[in-house]
Amino acid sequence: MTGDEKKLPAAVEAASTALRNHPSNYPEPFAARVAGREKRALGEVFGLLNFGVNLTRLAPGAQSALMHRHSRQDEFIYILEGAPTLMTEAGETELRPGMCAGFPAGGLAHHLVNRSDTDTLYLEIGDRTAGDRADYPADDLEARPGPGGLRQFFHKDGRPY
Repeated sequence: MTGDEKKLPAAVEAASTALRNHPSNYPEPFAARVAGREKRALGEVFGLLNFGVNLTRLAPGAQSALMHRHSRQDEFIYILEGAPTLMTEAGETELRPGMCAGFPAGGLAHHLVNRSDTDTLYLEIGDRTAGDRADYPADDLEARPGPGGLRQFFHKDGRPY
C-alpha cells in the first residue's frame, strides 16, 4: 500500500463531498444548458481509476447533459430522488426513485431533463475507457480525447471550439 492509498477514506457521507470544481466542460453556448446541475465526483474521493461515480443533483428545469452517446464508454444511472425524464433518440421515459437505466457504448443518445418542481438526485457510473469520443446528434458538437485525458470539443465539420 502506498502513502496515498493510506490517506483515502474507507467511507464518506456522499452528500458532504465537495462539488466538482467545474460545472461543465462544454464550450459556450452549450455550457449554459446544464445550469442547475451539480456533481459530486465520488469515485475520485476513493482514488478509483477504472470507472467514475458521480452523485448528481438536477434542479427543476435542469438537464444532465446534452443528448449524447459515447463511442467506447458505457454509462449507468440509478435514480435516488425525484422524477426526471429520460430522453433518448427512441423517445421519453418518466423515471422515479429505484429505477435505473444503462447506455452501452455506441447505443442510443440520451440525457435526463428535470421537468418537475423538485430536485432530482441520481448516481451516474461510467467507465474510463481511453480514446472515447462523444457524439451529440442534436447539436453541432463532438468531443474527442485530448491531452491529459481532457475532452476537446469540435464543430461537426472539424473546427475547434
